[in-house]
Amino acid sequence: MNAIARPQMRWPAWLSYRPELSVEAIVLIASVFFAAFANNAFWRAASAAGAFANGGGAWVAACVFVAIVAITSLLLGVLLNRWTVKPLLTVLLLVTAGAAHFMSQYGIYLDTGMIRNVLQSDGKESAELFTAGLVLPLLLYGLLPALALWRVRLKLRPLGRALLVRLGLLLASLALAGLALMGAFQDISALMRNHKEMRHLVTPANYLVSLTRVALDDSASRVRGRTPIGTDARMAAGRAAGAKPRLLVLVVGETVRAQNWGLNGYQRQTTPELARIGPINFPDVTACGSSTEVSVPCMFSPFGRANYDKDRIQGSESLLNVLEYAGIQTLWRDNQTGCKNVCKGLAFETFEHDTDPAYCDSERCFDEVMLRGLRERIGARPGDAVVVLHQLGNHGPAYFRRYPDRLRRWTPTCDTNELGKCDQQQIVNAYDNAVLATDEFLARTIRYLAQDTTRDTAMIYLSDHGESLGENGLYLHGVPYAIAPKTQTKVPMTMWFSPGFAASRGLDLQCLRAESAKPASQDNLFHSVLGLMQVETSVYEKRMDLFAPCVRKAV
Repeated sequence: MNAIARPQMRWPAWLSYRPELSVEAIVLIASVFFAAFANNAFWRAASAAGAFANGGGAWVAACVFVAIVAITSLLLGVLLNRWTVKPLLTVLLLVTAGAAHFMSQYGIYLDTGMIRNVLQSDGKESAELFTAGLVLPLLLYGLLPALALWRVRLKLRPLGRALLVRLGLLLASLALAGLALMGAFQDISALMRNHKEMRHLVTPANYLVSLTRVALDDSASRVRGRTPIGTDARMAAGRAAGAKPRLLVLVVGETVRAQNWGLNGYQRQTTPELARIGPINFPDVTACGSSTEVSVPCMFSPFGRANYDKDRIQGSESLLNVLEYAGIQTLWRDNQTGCKNVCKGLAFETFEHDTDPAYCDSERCFDEVMLRGLRERIGARPGDAVVVLHQLGNHGPAYFRRYPDRLRRWTPTCDTNELGKCDQQQIVNAYDNAVLATDEFLARTIRYLAQDTTRDTAMIYLSDHGESLGENGLYLHGVPYAIAPKTQTKVPMTMWFSPGFAASRGLDLQCLRAESAKPASQDNLFHSVLGLMQVETSVYEKRMDLFAPCVRKAV
């Protein structure tokens, strides 16, 4: 008995089609794809800058498009070969899809500073950015093209011929880029001259170039090591015998901007607890950078923004090292992603993964956790001490997770990580509620210090950078400093001194309140702390010391 033949299922021809392409052809196709679908942020910014507004706008746009394709082809031609084209290009497709989404969603620029921020983000911080809104871009512009890529059969050539063809591709890409740029040179050069930051929007060239620079910089830094500074530091003579040791707490805030700080006259009282205490507030303070990666090393450096040199700052020891040379105990307590090498080799404690139920949930700990056991921790070593508390603060985009429910004062709030789904007022409401949490933390820190009967105590609060909350289509922070809005570069600074500290240091607090009305910057912190703690060293500059005009008598 013959078996009954079953009809075979036939797939549509297009599903079984597997084209044969050379690596060079794949490079060109990928370059066109990236230029067309991964550069929306660039095209919007160039259009807003008026690059395509005149009569020849279409020609300028075409030249820019060809130039981007050629530059991308040049980069991919260096990176991809017959062995790496599929796995590496798959990674590039997925990363580029994500990068394009974040640039369009938050208005960020992928320069070296932003790449450093990305590389130093922890798992929890990164998880807050992976939202449902990222799924569709990853699927359409990452996963589906990657699947198509793996259907391709590679056309292989003998090695000698393959090298010649690749060299031809690179030379042709270089020539094509030059011709395209020359085709509309006046318009393109004006665009790049007046908006230099726009090059950080061309994807994937932006993150590939920035990532290479970061890797080279970090490698060079490891070889060089850190240059010692202030090794001649010593405590000034003249302290009264039996005087109490001093404790200065530096609270490095996270992402609080000056215009939403209640003590600065904001229409909402976002600092009610501090207002009742009456600390000394500095309403006009400029940050050294628009990101933690830049600002934190800079504010603890003697070089600062006025003489900004990234390599010099990151390659040198910090304020904390100088204090240690003078015999002052230092401790960095962290509820963020580390001290950015400011405390390298010195006492450091992290609460990032703490599980104390009094302060923490499954996601994060509130900043109050950093006060736990502080007195006992510094009491183990006699003498003066400087403690840094690095906040989680207002770190976005999940502002709604930065405060307890009892501080949800302004509503409705943006209760999602996807800021694009909220109107601006909802974002501001959540952000302001988070500022209330910082206010409460600072007030609690002051009360904690005021109760210390064994030391004369003081606190300085200074935010690292500000934040954009949707103004002009910008969100979060990290815009290149040259074009960063004041929302990202103007920060709050507030100080409190116990009566004993002010008296022992000879501080005229009324004078300091008057001085606080003058402009200040993060550049002042290094020298002001040295002056406040009476450290004598060659790296100290009195003119940069905010306290110097108000010291009447040192005890």
